Amino acid sequence: MEKQWRDPARVCFDRGVSPHHPYEFDDDPNRIDLDVVWRFLSTEAYWGRWREFDDFHRQVRHAWRVVGCYDPHGDTVGFARAFSDGVAMAYLADVYIETAHRGRGLGRGLVHEMIDNGPGKNFKWMLHTDDAHELYRDFGFAEPNARYLERQPSYHSGSGAV
Repeated sequence: MEKQWRDPARVCFDRGVSPHHPYEFDDDPNRIDLDVVWRFLSTEAYWGRWREFDDFHRQVRHAWRVVGCYDPHGDTVGFARAFSDGVAMAYLADVYIETAHRGRGLGRGLVHEMIDNGPGKNFKWMLHTDDAHELYRDFGFAEPNARYLERQPSYHSGSGAV
C-alpha cells in the first residue's frame, strides 16, 4: 500500500515562510541522511544506543511518517519518526535536534510538523520520554491514566496462552 501523506508541492511550513527560516522541515523520507541520524541516535540519544544501523534503517523504512529538519545547506540537523495505524493513533519516536542547532525552537517546530501539520493531526498520539516534558505538554501530551498498560520487552509469560 502506498503512503498518501506527502504532498510534493508542500514542504513543511511552506518553504520560505517558516518561522524557523532559514531552517526547513520536510517529510520526504528519501531526503533524510540516515547516517547522520543514526550516528546521533546511536551515540548521543539515551533511548537509541542499543540499535544497530540495520535495525534503525528498518524502523525508518517501515515508519508511517518521518520528518527531517534541515539547515540552510540542506544538511539533516533533526529528525522525528512516527508509526501509526493510519486511522486513529500514532506513536512519536526518535525526536531530536543536533546539539549545535538547539535553542532556536526547532524541536517545537519538528513536533508541530509531525503531529499538527500532517495527516495525523486528529489522532491520539503517544510517546515515551525522560525529557522535554514541557515541550510535549504544549502539544497536549499528559501523564497516562490507570487504563494505560505497557509490557516491557524482557517479559515472557512462558504459558503460550492467548
